Amino acid sequence: ILDFIFQLKAFFFFLGLRHPGRIFQTPPILQKQQARLYSSRNLTHVDESGKAKMVNVIDKEETKRRAVATGQVFNGAEISKLIASNMMKKGDVLSIAQIAGIMGAKNTSNLIPLTHNIPLSSIKIEVRLNDNFAEIEAAVECFGKTGVEIEALTAISISALTIYDMCKAVSHDIIISNIRLMEKSGGKKFFKRDQI
Repeated sequence: ILDFIFQLKAFFFFLGLRHPGRIFQTPPILQKQQARLYSSRNLTHVDESGKAKMVNVIDKEETKRRAVATGQVFNGAEISKLIASNMMKKGDVLSIAQIAGIMGAKNTSNLIPLTHNIPLSSIKIEVRLNDNFAEIEAAVECFGKTGVEIEALTAISISALTIYDMCKAVSHDIIISNIRLMEKSGGKKFFKRDQI
C-alpha cells in the first residue's frame, strides 16, 4: 500500500500537482470564462471580465433629477418620550439627525465607491417622531447626468444611524428598518413605489 501511495504521489508530482486535491480545481482558462458569467449588459458597474468599474456618464444628457427615500427607526416608547421632551443627554436628536442626513447625502461619493461626485441642488430631510419610532424622509435634487437615488438612500441611512448613536445609551433595542427608494425621476428611467 505504501508503495502504491508513493507511486501515486510521484504521478501527481510529474503532472506538476504537488497537492492531489488541485486536480479537481477549475483550470485557469475556465476560471476566466466563469468570471465573465458575472458580468451582464444589465450590470453597468461590471466590465466584461467581471471586475468593478465606474460608469462613464460623459455622453449622458443633463436633466433635472430627483429622488425620494424613506426609512424608520424603531426605538420604543421610552426613547420617543425622551426625544420629544428633548431630554436625551447628547442633545436634540431630531435636529442633529436632520443635519446628519444632509451631510450624508453630500458625502455619498466618499462612502459608496462607484458613485459619482454630484453637485446637489437641494437636500430636504424630514424626521417625524411617532409613539415608538422615528420616520425619516429624504428628497434630493440635482441638474446633472446621473441620478441621485443613492444620495437619498445614504441620507436616510446616516440619519438613522445618528438616531441610533444618540439613543443607544438608553437602550440598544433599536431597529433601523424599511430603508427604501420611494420615487426617482429624471434621466431615462422613472420609478414610483406604491404606498404601503
